[in-house]
Amino acid sequence: MITLLETTFERSVDALVAHYQDTLAPGDTLNAWVFDDPTARRRAEQALATHGIDARFHSAYKPLVHYAIEELDTHGLRALHVRYPAPTETPKRFLLEAYPLAGLLGEKVELSWEAIDVPSHTALYYYELELTDEDGIRKTVQVAAPNRYHQDHVQAWLLSPCAWIDWQGSDGKHESASFTCDYVRLFEAAMNAVTQAEWPAEQPFFDELNISVTLPCQDIPLPFGLEHISLAEALHEELYFSLLEVYQRLAGLPLGDRSIQPGQIVPEIKTRPGASPALSITLRALSTDEASTDDSATPLDRVEHPLSVARIQTQLESIEGTLIHAKSRSGRTLRARYRQGDDRPVMISAAQHANEPSGIVAALRAGRDLALTPAAHFVLSPLENPDGYRLQQRLVAEQPTHMHHAARYTAFGSDLQAQPAGGEFELAIRERARLVSGAQLHINLHGYPAHEWTRPLTGYVPRNFELWSIPKGFFLVIRYHGPWQAQAEALLEAVTAHLSTVPGLVDYNRGQITAFEAHAGRLAFAVRHDIPYLLTCDDTQLTPLQLITEYPDETIYGQDFTMAHQVQYETVMSAYQSYQSLTLPATPR
Repeated sequence: MITLLETTFERSVDALVAHYQDTLAPGDTLNAWVFDDPTARRRAEQALATHGIDARFHSAYKPLVHYAIEELDTHGLRALHVRYPAPTETPKRFLLEAYPLAGLLGEKVELSWEAIDVPSHTALYYYELELTDEDGIRKTVQVAAPNRYHQDHVQAWLLSPCAWIDWQGSDGKHESASFTCDYVRLFEAAMNAVTQAEWPAEQPFFDELNISVTLPCQDIPLPFGLEHISLAEALHEELYFSLLEVYQRLAGLPLGDRSIQPGQIVPEIKTRPGASPALSITLRALSTDEASTDDSATPLDRVEHPLSVARIQTQLESIEGTLIHAKSRSGRTLRARYRQGDDRPVMISAAQHANEPSGIVAALRAGRDLALTPAAHFVLSPLENPDGYRLQQRLVAEQPTHMHHAARYTAFGSDLQAQPAGGEFELAIRERARLVSGAQLHINLHGYPAHEWTRPLTGYVPRNFELWSIPKGFFLVIRYHGPWQAQAEALLEAVTAHLSTVPGLVDYNRGQITAFEAHAGRLAFAVRHDIPYLLTCDDTQLTPLQLITEYPDETIYGQDFTMAHQVQYETVMSAYQSYQSLTLPATPR
């Protein structure tokens, strides 16, 4: 193991208390915006109150939402009109940052929005709230949202939340300015350590780049859906995608290019209230161990959490057929089962992105049930990214409700679909499945975050993943080769018609879309039978037809997880049966 950096940071709230208890006088007022949880902020206020200083410590992260949960009295509130800043470059940014205000207020409060044009370089923005009570009495409240306009690690100009201090002395003196807090200093120290290190000329640059962080904060569950406020989760996402962008730039690739292969980037964020913020960056060998959990007792149809690797393998082995192999970067074996029959062949896969686990259960359930029919003809590949899946298991042991996008890609650091064709690694399992089966339909099971996804230090909304920042229910993506458009349309019609009959799905989608549209505007998807979808031509994909599912399954457990794999399963079974009766394009001679 090689250590690139190991350091600790002074807590900003502690430093502010120590400084202002000596420099301010009784009767002075102080407002500070910091990246800290409510416990730490209230403690700082109380410490300064003992010196006669009227202090208020606000959250720099999602300040309007924190105002709603910490200060807003909704008793008797009937309407809330929000005027929000709309910078020219990112007009919906502050509307998205207010999520999930609509869900928190519920149906009893009429919520409306009004965009106010502002220049991007302005530092201190305000949400202006007009509150109307049950007697028709109105009052106006301003909620500050401090931001800085800055260049990030890839020289992009961004507007990002920042720490801020504003104090007013009883003698008339006043100061208002941004400052670099511990949360930002930790992030910048990590980025500087990595960007200033020397890396090999050839990819991958390392086995595992581990960024171990301790934050003295706790997650805050919100009383809406699966939402919570988590500085730890936000930092994981910020570090992971920012470092990917550094290596994309280093390799001369466009930002967001999924073919980058730096190695496995692993931010491990621990939350330890009372501890000092700490950072350790090390280079390590790839992990090759497996979790030892035993989850074989629960029937597959009713499992309420992601499966162990042992359970996945046992279930796959129970299906008769030819075994297809490939390998991961760490040496783990990828397994697929080819079951030959008289039907048209279909490829079924899951866990291309390994932090999307509900598709694994659905794929195994579908393979089990299809195999009961003698004519069934399919290839089942339930775990396409075993390195990412093991990392996911490792990370959720510490933070079970976080998205952990570090487990999204393979140990190369790339999306398996972007790997070079004809290789020996994860993409090979698909290529070999296609070759042995001749399948022309690929059912590719995916998921996405079940709660909000943010990058607060680089513009707030996740760059190149803006579509995925807020959950919007279950939807489908159908991609097809040009001559297969009619078949894609027919498959879409049949599958969405069936899915509309799955108990609870339509109501679930309607609720999620309502919350989405309250903050992000009208959903830009077509909808058929209450199922949103995207239908696109893609002549580069492996099969003429590809049906991709998208269920918000990252971080869900219990009945939510059971519902997720039930919907995924119904999709597979419906698509398989519908495909058998399609009239296919004539094969060119």
